[in-house]
Amino acid sequence: MNIIEKILAAHSSQESLKPGDIVDVTIDTRAARDFGGANVVKNLIDNGLTIENPKKTIFTFDCNPGGSDQKYAANQHYCRQYARENGIRVYDVDAGIGTHLAIDNGLVWPGSTFVSTDSHANIMGAITSFGQGMGDQDIAAAWAKGAVWFKVPASVKINLMGKRPSGLSAKDIVLNLLSIFGANKLLGNSVEIYGEETEKFTLAERITIASMGTEMGAIIILFPTSHALLTELNLITGKDYQSVKADPDATYENIFDIDLSKFVTMVAKPGHPHDDTSIETVRNQKIDSGFIGSCTNGRIEDLRAAATILKGRKVAPGVVLKVVPATDAIWTQAMDEGIIQVFKEAGVMVSNAGCAGCAAGQVGQNGPGEVTISTGNRNFEGKQGKGFVYLASPAVVAASAVAGFITTPDQIPEHPALFHATGKGDVLQGAKGKKVRVAKPTIVEGNVWIIPKDDIDTDMIFHNRYLTITDIREMGQYTFDNLKGFEDFAKKAKAGDIVITQKNFGAGSSRQQAVDCFQSLGISCILAESYGAIYERNAINAAMPILTFNPEILAQVDLQPGDAVRVDFVTGNLTNLRNQKMEQINKFYDAQLAIYQNGGLL
Repeated sequence: MNIIEKILAAHSSQESLKPGDIVDVTIDTRAARDFGGANVVKNLIDNGLTIENPKKTIFTFDCNPGGSDQKYAANQHYCRQYARENGIRVYDVDAGIGTHLAIDNGLVWPGSTFVSTDSHANIMGAITSFGQGMGDQDIAAAWAKGAVWFKVPASVKINLMGKRPSGLSAKDIVLNLLSIFGANKLLGNSVEIYGEETEKFTLAERITIASMGTEMGAIIILFPTSHALLTELNLITGKDYQSVKADPDATYENIFDIDLSKFVTMVAKPGHPHDDTSIETVRNQKIDSGFIGSCTNGRIEDLRAAATILKGRKVAPGVVLKVVPATDAIWTQAMDEGIIQVFKEAGVMVSNAGCAGCAAGQVGQNGPGEVTISTGNRNFEGKQGKGFVYLASPAVVAASAVAGFITTPDQIPEHPALFHATGKGDVLQGAKGKKVRVAKPTIVEGNVWIIPKDDIDTDMIFHNRYLTITDIREMGQYTFDNLKGFEDFAKKAKAGDIVITQKNFGAGSSRQQAVDCFQSLGISCILAESYGAIYERNAINAAMPILTFNPEILAQVDLQPGDAVRVDFVTGNLTNLRNQKMEQINKFYDAQLAIYQNGGLL
């Protein structure tokens, strides 16, 4: 078996597993954040469920560690009260990012399993652990039963060949990989990374690369356990762990040999983490702000890299640089090493530990038209604010903040770029009762919305500014209001309508609302060529009908926008009622049908 099959088999009743197998997987540590945590609790209470093992269950308040938003503050306190009543540990607003806390506190280890409402829970692949971001119902089930169902993914192997170029950061490595594989070429796969140079990667470097597996559409990026990793984990946690590696005869769907020596310093252009380019193509782009932090680049190594560049320098006039360590322990270490003092003398804003720019509740957001260079893992439109976000390494962000424009540490000018008045005034414009099970139809009819776009992410479907909404009846009105060309979808859609779209629908975060908003509108089903891994689970678990199809089907049935169609979930028959042409799409698989007929996972 390969790595993911080994871990899942060890946490199920199976001696061996293969891709496509569906098993109940015991979860070693089950987490919920302040984002999603209140809905997890609500699901448990509404369904009369209790906690299977409080010692394996935690809350992490990392999205809005300041509680600066009233709804976040209310949700956090709601979770605290539930934790007190049930003996659940809370890593509160002073602690930091939940995934990092789990690693540093030994709550996960090589070969373990971890789930969280954090879509980057697959960061655990950095330590050869299985981690998954899941929606509110999945997490509630894990808390109540100690296990969740999972479909074993196919695995691919990436061999990084050759020597690592001098000065090439881990962020550059993962941006190079994103430029090669995009957002959906590895969709739904478990990815294992090998190579002589990878054996030397530090924990922080592994974390940086693993944390962007979600942006590549992968289930997880796994590094086999190395001696260096085990040594570093022992220093951090004081615990000894066993090595976890694939068998020599493990099977992979694909094997890619990639020349690491050809990798260059990269940035991701605004809008998509996989829209990557050599920094030379955007050098001298004027910036308004910079951000260093997130689960991707908030470790002490990242802060040291930035401090090396900022020492004795100042952030350019008019530019704001914000730094947010991943955990409070890292913050304290940075203070002890004098790094915080370097930041303050350079004119940097340093915030308490947390997710920061990736979440609307903490520093790192930008305003309309603002150009930011960030170490985050996402730069979807609207994700980190209303401006434009480039992704880069901590060293490049620090150098750019000093220069006032995008540049590298070796090309920081003697005098920074300044802002000047443009003379253009227009630049400034700018809990319910318990559910009753009802019979669910397996054949539906409705008019179609054809949305010809790949990689529609969850921010386009249901923007993060609405994440505090927990009443499904309020969600429908915001559906697609961040998707260009379909901002008026919610006003025009009618109950029974069917959405048809392309690859990787629902890419991005673990938010359940991106599914529930369609149920709120009464959309009868969604057909896509493929789905983001977390989104697919969320829809199935919420009994929202989703099916997949081959793109040539639309032409074969001569499907046009507004046509009425009939979809049979059991047989996979798709019929255009205008011309009675019928073709086959992929029907519900057994587990999906069972959950659907049950009215949902819970």
